[in-house]
Amino acid sequence: MRWSLWMSMAKEFEPFLAFYTEATGKGNGETFKSAETKALLVQVGDLLRKCKHTARSIKTWRPSRSLSNPQFGLELPSREISDRMVALYLQSFESTHRIVHTPSFWVDYRRYWNNPHNVPNELRLKILLVVGIGSSLHKQENTDIGFRKSVHRWVYAAQAWLSGPLEKDRLSVSALQIDCLTILARQIFSIGADLVWTSMGSLVHKAMQINLHRDPKHLSGISVLQAEIRRRLWATIIEMTTQSSLDSAMPANIPESDTEAPSNINDDEIDETTTVLQPHPKGTYTASSFQILLLDSLPVRLRILHLLTSLNTQISYLDVLTLSSELSNASRAYHSFMKGNQSSSITPFHRNLLDYLVRRFMIPLHCHFMNKARTNPLFTFSLKVILETAMTIMSPEPDEGFSKLMVNGGGLFREGIWCAMAVITIELLAQLEAQHIDGTLHRNFEYIMLLKRSANDIIILSSERIRHGETNVKGHMFLSMILGKVEAVQTGADCELSIARSAIDSLEFCHGLLLAQADSSLLGIPNNAGFTSGSSLDDEPEGPDSGYDLDLDWDFLFPDSGFP
Repeated sequence: MRWSLWMSMAKEFEPFLAFYTEATGKGNGETFKSAETKALLVQVGDLLRKCKHTARSIKTWRPSRSLSNPQFGLELPSREISDRMVALYLQSFESTHRIVHTPSFWVDYRRYWNNPHNVPNELRLKILLVVGIGSSLHKQENTDIGFRKSVHRWVYAAQAWLSGPLEKDRLSVSALQIDCLTILARQIFSIGADLVWTSMGSLVHKAMQINLHRDPKHLSGISVLQAEIRRRLWATIIEMTTQSSLDSAMPANIPESDTEAPSNINDDEIDETTTVLQPHPKGTYTASSFQILLLDSLPVRLRILHLLTSLNTQISYLDVLTLSSELSNASRAYHSFMKGNQSSSITPFHRNLLDYLVRRFMIPLHCHFMNKARTNPLFTFSLKVILETAMTIMSPEPDEGFSKLMVNGGGLFREGIWCAMAVITIELLAQLEAQHIDGTLHRNFEYIMLLKRSANDIIILSSERIRHGETNVKGHMFLSMILGKVEAVQTGADCELSIARSAIDSLEFCHGLLLAQADSSLLGIPNNAGFTSGSSLDDEPEGPDSGYDLDLDWDFLFPDSGFP
């Protein structure tokens, strides 16, 4: 069970779960007595069905696994556009996920353009994925449904290639790079992002089969450049495995390894002719610095995962405090590093991504003790830490690219948001109830207003996610109902009616966004996969059950069981 789902079972959410149960016809019909509320519940149920029907129609354009022509739609956009997308990828995600050696990739990239119709599929897929991932940060990408569809086809094609017969080209460093890029793209574009943990298990096994878990100094015939690429790739695979373990609340299963950390060097300081490395001091920023910083915090994050996923249900609070302190020390270390390298090329995107990948471990670590803190002051520290973490996640350093990632991303990028949302809304509801009981609601309102603003910010983010491709409207409805209750308590209005009306307003708004998505999804993809729309994908329409439908559209809070 994911941590966001675990936190959704908090008692503060019970009234909203009861409302949803009644609206979907699964309640006993006795929870809400008011005739007006019951009538509104019927409207909510109808709107939920409309949203679900529209969401299903949107998904019909998704490509299947069995492409009728493997080469169809697997062409890059124009050289000018592709150049920009590649640059965006290399300047952003490669800071933490070292997958390709930049100069070597540019050589392969130019080779592709010299003869695009006669390059191996392996190289074609690698370039397509890099261009696709880079497009997630491009200003125009979100406005062109045709290009987004093209990227989805590229990801499905790469997944199909990786899942094909295990030939020699499927078990190599280059193939593992494609695997890493595919999994990263799946999370960025929400394509089967909830299944990444299982995919990472296979990737780790393939990496071990070509001895990435052994340091290259133990292997013969490997150049200095290839040794460094192998160390970077192994560190990336371990990091992705760790993140997927946190998202799935499953063990990390990191194998024993003696592979050393990558050297602190820039990509242009090493090539196939290099025989001796001359790493920079650890405090000097290079293209490998952020990966090294992530490796420094890896031991404590793995211990957190072991504590949380252990079969032992008793979690020692002393262990939590110790791990929390070590993770905070790791956070201070990389913040100190960035302060010492302010004149370097570190960008807000780099800082936000690194901080997000490390900081988000705090919420699952402390969530077991969050509610206990309300009745036992011994656990107050957990409440403080978890709230600070949630607020920080929801208010990163301003950066357009990172904002796009939070709007479009699935997997680890979505899970962190939902965890932060759960923390903030639980605190909002708990404080509202406490102040209402104490009679201090209209005196100590500043903290409540701060939490309300944060919840409103999350609603805006939820709206943007639906506007840009997400089809799950329940999170938006859930947040709207919470704010509806807050307003009712503050003004003395009827809570049940306020919750119901907020749900209706939310679903009507979201249904409009889904209809706009559905209209856009009717646009096809041009044969050159450029930034224009064109003919349909295939002669035969594709449905969600017609092939390899990776995106299961897991719901954040409310189950779909029994709901048509």
